[in-house]
Amino acid sequence: MKILFIGDVVGSPGRDMVRTYLPKLKAKYHPQLTIINGENAAGGRGITEAIYRFFLDAGANVITLGNHTWDNKDIFNFIEEVKYLARPANFSENNPGTGLVFSKINNLEVAVISLQGRTFMPASECPFQRAEMLVEKAKEKTNIIFIDFHAEATSEKQAMGWFLDGKATAVIGTHTHVQTADNRILPNGTAYLSDVGMTGPYDGILGMERSAVLKRFTTGLPVRFEVPKTGRHQLSGCLIDVNEKTGMANSIERIMINDDHPFVDF
Repeated sequence: MKILFIGDVVGSPGRDMVRTYLPKLKAKYHPQLTIINGENAAGGRGITEAIYRFFLDAGANVITLGNHTWDNKDIFNFIEEVKYLARPANFSENNPGTGLVFSKINNLEVAVISLQGRTFMPASECPFQRAEMLVEKAKEKTNIIFIDFHAEATSEKQAMGWFLDGKATAVIGTHTHVQTADNRILPNGTAYLSDVGMTGPYDGILGMERSAVLKRFTTGLPVRFEVPKTGRHQLSGCLIDVNEKTGMANSIERIMINDDHPFVDF
């Protein structure tokens, strides 16, 4: 089985890249499962029901979220009704939605778990305890378990990778929007990548207008960050090849599409 994961879709530029390149990526790699992190998909902050359904129509099987889960209030109108949307599982237990979803692919169940880090992040429950509990729950149905760990600190992401080595199929980091080059298979078979990267504006700063971010750094004044509507775009992702019998990963490959790394369809 192959799992395609597309990282942190930011605003309409990110959605445009999904619309353009997801069909091409599917034709090239033939993934059985496609996961998209959509927590920045609505203007950089949160997700709407229309965008959730757009991702499914574009070819995604599961959508994961992160620290901007509640930023767009539309989510409260649909999160309890949809089947393939995973917000961080270590949010407070009285929050709506779920952090563990299952997708059935060719008679195989695949578990997708969303977790959020605690270092330099908003308050949440312990992601390690929640991961351990949910992995055990997932294993009642499947040994193919994908984890989107939405965290700021690389050390916390690495710790989660090692914590779940041999227990989860993949631990892939999101949130920092810059793709890292440390993709590897850990000794007990778990695919790991500190950050899959961002899908959206290529010439912004973490997907936001450069001028606003530069003003914030150079003056210290409060500035509203906006997603640029024009300019070059990028897509970041990874492809994981999975042993269906063991649930462990055979390989992990980074995907980057932008003007400096053009898409090649062979």
